[in-house]
Amino acid sequence: MLTTRFVNGAPNWLDISTPDIDGATSFYGGLFGWQFQSAGPDAGGYGFFQLGGRTVAGGMQSGPEQGPPSWTVYFQSADAQATAKTAEQAHGRVLFQPMDVMGEGHMAVLADQAGVPFGIWQPGRTKGVDIASEPGSLCWVELYTPDIAAAAAFYNQVLDLETSAAPFPGGTYTCVNPAEGGEDAMFGGLVPLADDPTEAQGGPYWLPYFEVEDTDAVVEKAQRLGGTVRVPATTMEGVGRMARLTDPYGARFAVIKSEAPQG
Repeated sequence: MLTTRFVNGAPNWLDISTPDIDGATSFYGGLFGWQFQSAGPDAGGYGFFQLGGRTVAGGMQSGPEQGPPSWTVYFQSADAQATAKTAEQAHGRVLFQPMDVMGEGHMAVLADQAGVPFGIWQPGRTKGVDIASEPGSLCWVELYTPDIAAAAAFYNQVLDLETSAAPFPGGTYTCVNPAEGGEDAMFGGLVPLADDPTEAQGGPYWLPYFEVEDTDAVVEKAQRLGGTVRVPATTMEGVGRMARLTDPYGARFAVIKSEAPQG
């Protein structure tokens, strides 16, 4: 389960790059109740999405030279420089070199062996998001990748992530957890890119899931606000009811009403 008791290798931040931060604020505000607060004049337009005064994500306006609109998931690192170096040794790339962020922490943006961007956050004053696995906040992430084994090996080497197999109707799901937290800290999964026919031509990617109280109501609201349904609401027994969406600018995300654990 994703919590704010962050351990190395677990997601501890996420942010969105969008061509219209005001429009994105309107969309996600209408969908989740988020409000946007600027990080200040020295932050280059970066700011924080907050829910009830607690930060759930970051965001900033970006241009076409910075790539398509997208969510970036960041993972906790005790040493951003060392993690970036290890990523290169594991046949990944450094897209943005590690840098200090006004004393709040150190960040970098890397790419894995398949070219999927992801972030690293080395906590300083800011440990990570203030809320996780509650309605309106990040609760799960999935990597859609062409090679599960290669991805598992890369993230094990770079972030010390472990994988385990969970059976489900029609196949097996590859779960991911940080070694430091064990399976109790499981936060996501690795999914064959071929299992996502809506995006197989667009390349591999990390997909954030946000917890919601009513998946169908959120899907309907997303459409009214200008979003698109990529995969309609579907119930998976023992997991929950989920749907995959894009915001009005094309950034991909998912929502889920999780089932309470049994036992």
